[in-house]
Amino acid sequence: MLTMAPGQPILQFGTSRFLQAHVDLLVSEAMADGAALGGITVVQTTDDARSAARVAALATGRGHPVRIRGLSNGQAVDEQRHCHAVRAALRTATDWPAVRREFMGDELQVVVSNTGDAGWRLDDRDGPQALAPDAAPPRAFPAKLLVALHDRCQARPEAALTLLPCELVARNGDHLRDIVAGLARRWALDDAFQAWLHERPVWANSLVDRIVPESIEPVGAVAEPYALWAIERQPGLVPPCRHADIVLTDDLGPFERLKLWLLNLGHTALAELWLRDGQPDGRTVRDAMRDEPTRLALERLWAEEVLPVFDALGEGRQARDYLASLRERLLNPWLVHRLADIAANHAVKKERRLAPVVAAAQRCAPALAQPWLRGALAATGRHDAKESLQ
Repeated sequence: MLTMAPGQPILQFGTSRFLQAHVDLLVSEAMADGAALGGITVVQTTDDARSAARVAALATGRGHPVRIRGLSNGQAVDEQRHCHAVRAALRTATDWPAVRREFMGDELQVVVSNTGDAGWRLDDRDGPQALAPDAAPPRAFPAKLLVALHDRCQARPEAALTLLPCELVARNGDHLRDIVAGLARRWALDDAFQAWLHERPVWANSLVDRIVPESIEPVGAVAEPYALWAIERQPGLVPPCRHADIVLTDDLGPFERLKLWLLNLGHTALAELWLRDGQPDGRTVRDAMRDEPTRLALERLWAEEVLPVFDALGEGRQARDYLASLRERLLNPWLVHRLADIAANHAVKKERRLAPVVAAAQRCAPALAQPWLRGALAATGRHDAKESLQ
């Protein structure tokens, strides 16, 4: 079992470089100003060897570096920061009883997650036997969360708890709640617990926006200066900290659309062109933005198939303002954001990032043709072997 400082108010499922450079760093900076709930317990949910190495490094309690490099309002930024928010580190594979104890403790107030594009998939092998005190951890993350929340309900049913998924899914708090509640029904858990799942924990919808393309070994990350964590207000919500880059909003929709339909759609479009055209294996986002045919293809996509949807929604000005800063972010000379990395889980990302724009156009701009977006969605599964290697 890894060393740990028990009883942190924030528990984080996931060890990714994004979480290290965004959630962990924001909490760390807020702690320095006395504006955070406290430290973070990180939990590795997979058996990935690289994640295990990160957890081992985080478990030392010495923190990790985050290098901020990029352009901000035309000015170069290159600075090193040290994140000290992570105070404990666990692995579900070896420390599952300790993870369950964290949920039953007095200190826990916020649960953050970012488990990747496939992180919410269920596993039919998981079942209610996982609720036994000495049971092995379930395989799927939603099942792990269900077991931990069942423990919470048994031990501290009246205690406040905010769940803050950071996965790139629209209305992610609502969606994760529905997955976990559906699993509780499938396991035929008692009605009182199923009601508690809907009534007591706060399932927060949030949107994170920061490009974090590189890791520092064994732990740490390189990130751009831009950062946003937008969280939708609701009764009982407890944010992990106060920070200038955290925005509490009554309407998360505009934030989601800007990020998903411009930044993330742009990344996936560049990956689609890279796969389709057989572009160089080592090509980065910056390389693609400096390649005239690729840049023109992306600019045409934004102008002809995406911005008209924002115009139809009455959000055209905000979209153009966001796009102006986004071009600077994508041309960041220091960040090595490989298209091969972006192309991982490409079919899933296309459905999440392209299909909603097509659906929105059908509702509010039905005359808009969107040939590129529709063609890219129809091409799923028809790329060459390069995609299968990612």
